Amino acid sequence: MVLPLRSVKPSKHAAPTDPLDSLASRLHGVLAEGGGHRLAKARVATWIGDLLDTLLPQAAEKTYATTGEVRDALDASESELRAMLRPLEDTIDDPSEIADAFFRSLPEIHRQLMIDATALERGDPAAESVDEVILAYPGFLAIAVHRIAHRFHELGVPILPRVLSEWAHERTGIDIHPGATLGHPVIIDHGTGIVVGETAEIGNNVKLYQGVTLGALSVAKSLASIKRHPTIEDDVVIYANATILGGETVIGRGSVVGGNVWITASIPPDSIVYQRSEVHVRSGKSEFEGPDFVI
Repeated sequence: MVLPLRSVKPSKHAAPTDPLDSLASRLHGVLAEGGGHRLAKARVATWIGDLLDTLLPQAAEKTYATTGEVRDALDASESELRAMLRPLEDTIDDPSEIADAFFRSLPEIHRQLMIDATALERGDPAAESVDEVILAYPGFLAIAVHRIAHRFHELGVPILPRVLSEWAHERTGIDIHPGATLGHPVIIDHGTGIVVGETAEIGNNVKLYQGVTLGALSVAKSLASIKRHPTIEDDVVIYANATILGGETVIGRGSVVGGNVWITASIPPDSIVYQRSEVHVRSGKSEFEGPDFVI
């Protein structure tokens, strides 16, 4: 049923401050004076899903019979991007130029993604093929969307890169800020709970496991433009739940960072960083009263 439109007009019989009238006025004012960005999340979700279907046909819901159909799909995606960017034209350059610049970058983005997928397949004994990585690995999906979002970040597009990164975050549990710089390949194994901050720099052939945080030490909002997140040099492996913080923190090339460590200072190249823990096992428990955990 379609309800009739209702004008918000004061009535002599209505209360002098109708809360819904007040809410309607505030909601209308969000964008009416040009103070906000108009970008429909659902439209962005459809766009990135269709683009990934085209770029990664192994995981696509639909297939294309000819090369021409693939090109038509890319052209349609570029046209839709222009339309999505149009409401942002007060804060960006010409939407058509940005869309054109992004799609000129697409062959290089795809090349990097294939390097990522191949490296993940070679480095994970459980992966049986590159197609399996593309179809089923959340770490690959998070990196794929990041490379797209990062390009928009480089082009100075507001809001859209963050919406894209959050789309991937919702699906994978991996939160990579679009401003972060990733080399290639970057391998994310398992991945759930990984957080990579805006100014993090990750080199080539780096492997991250689940729960890794590349974060900032506490900084004031006024210092938001400084480098707040660590630099990870080439050929580094960071194991599960390691936390590395600070813009001046550098993990040197070839290092291995063990699980559950907390790092706030630089590590020299070719280092091994680990936390020593002790596990005690007793035979029999007749004289030992263990803890009674309730979870």
